[in-house]
Amino acid sequence: MKKEDRVALYARCSTIDKGQDPELQLVPLREYCQRRGFTIAGEYVDNDISGTKEQRPQLDRLMDAARKRQIDLVIVWKLDRFGRSLRQLVVTLEELSSLGIGFISFQDNLDLTTAQGRLMFHIVGAMAEFERELIRERVKAGLDNARRKGRRLGRKPIPPIDHKKIIDVYLSDKSQSIRNIAKKTNMNYGTVNKTLSFFRDRKIDIEGFPVQQHHC
Repeated sequence: MKKEDRVALYARCSTIDKGQDPELQLVPLREYCQRRGFTIAGEYVDNDISGTKEQRPQLDRLMDAARKRQIDLVIVWKLDRFGRSLRQLVVTLEELSSLGIGFISFQDNLDLTTAQGRLMFHIVGAMAEFERELIRERVKAGLDNARRKGRRLGRKPIPPIDHKKIIDVYLSDKSQSIRNIAKKTNMNYGTVNKTLSFFRDRKIDIEGFPVQQHHC
């Protein structure tokens, strides 16, 4: 790396009410940058955010800066501070790599700007793929077991709409509201409204069947 490279530091604390302080992560990172002669372009800190949360405002800001080529290197305290999961970590590091941005995990001694670090990254990627395969196998085994026990999988089938029932209730009292008809037929407002619109436009007959349209 060049000394003039712009560095982004990232830190995350899961809780702020149990004595966790992002400075415990940032101080050694700043000292590391000073020793290497790096310029710190920005510090991004997510406080009171667990590793499993989808939304990390400061990490999103960091990635936005990376996509805009405003930084050249990202340095974190440890990998588990940066990634929500192994898979998400690999995806994020691959994006940084594609943008030509380096990555260093201080405590893990992982430097993706070196050949050794890139080798370690490939190992991490292989582990993520292995993890995905294990999850797929567990899901497949669970589904197979459910089928053997005769359980229905997927969404419940949607029963056919009884158009005739809607029309019969409507014809019994044409002055009643669509909402009242929906309540009597135990159907939603939109279904009743559409059925009666078709009936009035003679697109369906009194039995609820489509009317053959004749064109001259």
